[in-house]
Amino acid sequence: MQPIPSTAEILAYKALNRSVDETWVNWAVDMMMAGFETESLVILAGIMPFYNQFELKVLTDKVFDELNLDYSDAHKAVKKCASFLIDQCLKGEKNYFSVLGTLKNLCIELDYDKELYDFYSLYFAKDDLMTTENQWYWDGADRSNIDRIIKEYFENWLVKNPLYFDV
Repeated sequence: MQPIPSTAEILAYKALNRSVDETWVNWAVDMMMAGFETESLVILAGIMPFYNQFELKVLTDKVFDELNLDYSDAHKAVKKCASFLIDQCLKGEKNYFSVLGTLKNLCIELDYDKELYDFYSLYFAKDDLMTTENQWYWDGADRSNIDRIIKEYFENWLVKNPLYFDV
């Protein structure tokens, strides 16, 4: 049994020590619907706001331990998260610009990680072209081709970084 695709996003959040919110709870519910069931996962699926982050850190540690999910390599976790978000985007389930924004923020959070830096550049190229005729972030990009460039970059990313789980 393989974890559901959104596990990639949760692995990255855990690796980056992000606060637990409804995204985590929804993931826990989806995991249970996919056939996973552990004591801690059931508890996480039933958590309601207001979230006590101290208690939830301990709980999510247990969830990841019980499910044997490794989040120790933040870089690897973020790359899987990028693949998940891009896959969602290419399926039409997420907006290209919002995904670029998320990936740009992850790039910044990881000290301008070189593997994620193109997302940073594409985000600001698109952002500039939404309001002006020129951008200086992506060579050759203009209003007529920026969306195609982003889509092709996303497709190539998934070829090089497929979404899979090694559990």
